[in-house]
Amino acid sequence: MKKIILLTISFFLFVQMQAQLSFGESERINSFWKFSNNANHEALKNDFNDRRWQTVNLPHDWSVREQLSPTLASATGYLPGGIGWYRKTINIPAERNGKNVYLYFEGVYNRSEVYLNGQLLGKRPNGYISFAYDATPHINFGQDNVITVRVDHSQSADSRWYTGSGIYRDVYLVYANPVHISQWGVYVHPETSGNKSGTLNVSVDITNSTGKTANVVIENELISPAGKVAGKSKTTLKAAVGNENKATSKIKIKNPELWSLDKPALYTLNTKVYQNGKLIDQSTTRTGFRTYTFDPNKGFALNGEWMKVKGVCLHHDAGVLGAASYKEVWKRRLLTLKELGCNAIRTSHNPQASHLYEICD
Repeated sequence: MKKIILLTISFFLFVQMQAQLSFGESERINSFWKFSNNANHEALKNDFNDRRWQTVNLPHDWSVREQLSPTLASATGYLPGGIGWYRKTINIPAERNGKNVYLYFEGVYNRSEVYLNGQLLGKRPNGYISFAYDATPHINFGQDNVITVRVDHSQSADSRWYTGSGIYRDVYLVYANPVHISQWGVYVHPETSGNKSGTLNVSVDITNSTGKTANVVIENELISPAGKVAGKSKTTLKAAVGNENKATSKIKIKNPELWSLDKPALYTLNTKVYQNGKLIDQSTTRTGFRTYTFDPNKGFALNGEWMKVKGVCLHHDAGVLGAASYKEVWKRRLLTLKELGCNAIRTSHNPQASHLYEICD
């Protein structure tokens, strides 16, 4: 029961879980990938002929498209795993030279290897954790570049639930300046004792890959649910080389609108980073104010209102649609659950796609 309660709390908390990395200019690159589950390492060559491979759009789960078999495990839905290969050719404009270029994967199940132009960027055994690789050293600016992903789900009966196989969440290409907000580098923590006053604690991490200290100015502007400026903060930071650079600030506001189940009032924090007066990076974070109480005798209260926690346990897959994660499917599912009286979600058993948290908020 303790596990259920703790995960129920996360339904009411507002931490940053964006689809992007919270920095730079992001471009979703889900369309027109080539896929094969009958390939080998020859596919790593840029001039490899993949014309006979299947053209797919992400998110993609190859297992759910295969034939059912009683010889396979019930945990896999009686569907096979195996080894799959993905390839995508993408042009990186010459005018992007000087930028840092990242590849961000929200989820690949599992034991993935990501290559760019035949060069290994990294490996990720876990199938649920989002990850990013700095592709800059291997980019051919002004030319076509080949992204290749090998997914090894040959040990398919590796869970008690259906996992799916493949690149089953969104993929992004991200351009950033050498000095930028770090990966998931904006953290906000709202505090309020009620609806009279509130404080938004903001922490911004900066990455500096220039080779020398950079002086930056960080401006935060909090926008109310009505679209008005609710508060601001401004800090200066000497960002040393690396990513261990943190700036903290507080934004105090009067009469915050409280987030509730019936009126989910959300604020927007706009974070901007300047260097020598020039805007070099920015990020948007959704957040909200609320109070919650757990009492051993009275139970749970949101904003002082005592209520029953009526939750359900949900895995990451979309039933017969497989593990490929589509926002519209989850929106329909959660709206239906809310109409039935559900007010909490137990995420089982791993981190979910970012849009699930966004819809819950």
